[in-house]
Amino acid sequence: MRRSPRDGLDLAVFAFVVYVQAMKVEIPLSFGRIRGHGIRWPLSFIYTSNIPVILIAALMANIQLWARLLERWGHPFLGTFVGNTPSTGLVAWLHSPNIVGNLIRGSLTFADVLHAGVFMLIMIIGAVIFSIFWVQTSGMDAKSQAKQIMASGLQIPGFRRDQRVLERLLDRYIWPLTVMGAIAVGFLAGIADLTGSLSRGTGILLAVMIIYRLYEEIAKQHMVDMHPMMRRFMEV
Repeated sequence: MRRSPRDGLDLAVFAFVVYVQAMKVEIPLSFGRIRGHGIRWPLSFIYTSNIPVILIAALMANIQLWARLLERWGHPFLGTFVGNTPSTGLVAWLHSPNIVGNLIRGSLTFADVLHAGVFMLIMIIGAVIFSIFWVQTSGMDAKSQAKQIMASGLQIPGFRRDQRVLERLLDRYIWPLTVMGAIAVGFLAGIADLTGSLSRGTGILLAVMIIYRLYEEIAKQHMVDMHPMMRRFMEV
């Protein structure tokens, strides 16, 4: 069976998504009432998971829907379509060109490269904006995380038990992870789309991250079974 170059690209995308998803920053915490016992509070590198690219995909789908409606009504302000493929206007820039396919066929042009660059920029900037929005609205900000940690009876070893101290420490990590993780997830989704992988970039991220989250939940449940005193912390 002959393998196409896309097979290798698909595997590379999957492997890189798994690698980035496994990256995390672990903050050491200790139980205030139980000396000598502590845990590490994990903050994933992709802090907001694949939520930003899901929101970007939803926004792009809505723009395409409105573009089709406006074109049918004789007002193609957002662009036009040839069949099901956007051809001009904003919707054309929001549609990923098949860079690898064009390169294999020898039909790659400077316009395709420029289109790919603009598409990647849109994906990355959009991911950062939606990632910041998600952190602020879903209780993933430093203040909410510090409140949750304090309610679990945990504190930073060597520091007094104060939510403000914990919040300042978390703030050093959460905002950089929010931005860098969003850039990474936007880049991964954009690359997966541009290389013509077996699925859309959002679909690949969803599949890999859901499987990895399932693995983390199984590992967490196993840890709770092995250490019953962790149950209170996990249930907060």
